[in-house]
Amino acid sequence: MRASPGTVLVITCEEDVTANLVITQLNERGARVARVDPADIGPDLVLTAQIGAGQPGRWAGQLRTLSRHIALDDVRSIYHRRPSLWRFNGLEPQAREFAMAEARHGLKGLLASLPARRYVNHPTANERAEVKPAQLQAAVDAGFDVSATLITNEPDAVRAFAAEHGPIVYKSLRGVPSVPGGEVAAIWTQRIDPADVDESLAITAHLFQAEIPKTSDARVTVVANRVFAHEITTPDGALDWRSSDWAKLNHTTVQVPLDIQIAARRYLDTFGLVFGCFDFALQESPTGRRWTFVECNPNGQWGWLPDSDTIASAFADALLEGWAG
Repeated sequence: MRASPGTVLVITCEEDVTANLVITQLNERGARVARVDPADIGPDLVLTAQIGAGQPGRWAGQLRTLSRHIALDDVRSIYHRRPSLWRFNGLEPQAREFAMAEARHGLKGLLASLPARRYVNHPTANERAEVKPAQLQAAVDAGFDVSATLITNEPDAVRAFAAEHGPIVYKSLRGVPSVPGGEVAAIWTQRIDPADVDESLAITAHLFQAEIPKTSDARVTVVANRVFAHEITTPDGALDWRSSDWAKLNHTTVQVPLDIQIAARRYLDTFGLVFGCFDFALQESPTGRRWTFVECNPNGQWGWLPDSDTIASAFADALLEGWAG
C-alpha cells in the first residue's frame, strides 16, 4: 500500500467487469481511482474546463459525477476502456446528432488532451490501430507471418485470388454496427466458395484471406513489457473460436517464441500502444510450430482468461509506472 499522489481516471461503462478487475488491483495499491462514463454527460456528469488568458498552461477544471469531483490537473493516468455509446435520448434526430458531435469533440476531445503521464491506450492510438489495412501493414513491417490477403469489391479479383490461394475465408473489416436497442451482432470468419461470388460484391469493400490450416489458436495479451499467452482449442473445431461457446473453450498456457514477442512490441510501438490483444493461428510444420498473425485488438477483452487477475495486476503496474510514493 502507498499513498496516491494523483488520480487514475478509468473511462468505461458501468457494467464493465474487466475494468473492475483493474480497479480492484489499483485499490489494493492505495491508488485514488475515479470511474467516468462520458455517455453520462448531463446532470449526472458535469464538465468545467478552462485554458488561456492567465490560466495555467494546460486545461484546468473538473469533472463532477454523482459521487466524485475530479480535478483535471490531478489526473496522472488514464485507462481508456469501453465507454457507452452516446445517448441523448428524447432529442430530435438533428439535435441528437449535434449534441453527440459536441460531446465527442468537447468532452471526449478534452479527455484525450489531458497531460496524463500514461494512457492505456490513448483513444486516438486505438482508433488508428483498429483499421484492418493498417493492422496488416504494421504486422508485415513488424516481421509477423501474414496470410495472403485481398481487399476488393471486384468479383473477378476474388475468383482469381481463390484460384491462386484457395481455400479462402471472408472477414469483416469493422464488424456489424449496434442496432438502435444496443444489441451487438457479429460476423464470424467464414469459408467462401468462389462459385457463390456474384456482382453484389461490388457494393462495398470486402476482405478475403487464404485459409490457414491451423491446429489451434493463440491469444497473446501484451501489457507494457508483460506477455500473457494461451493456446485455444474448441471442442467443435470451429473455424473462428469466437463463435464457439466460450465456457467450453480449452485454454493452455503457451510459451511465445522470442521473435514473436519482439515483433509484438514493435507492432505496438508502431501505433503508440501500451496494450494489445494479439490473435494467432498456430500450425504444425516439419520445422516447428508456425505462428501466423490474425489481428490485434487494441482494446480487446481479457477478463475471461484463466489468469485475468495477473493481467489486471499488470495493468495496474502500467498505470502507476513512474509514480512517486
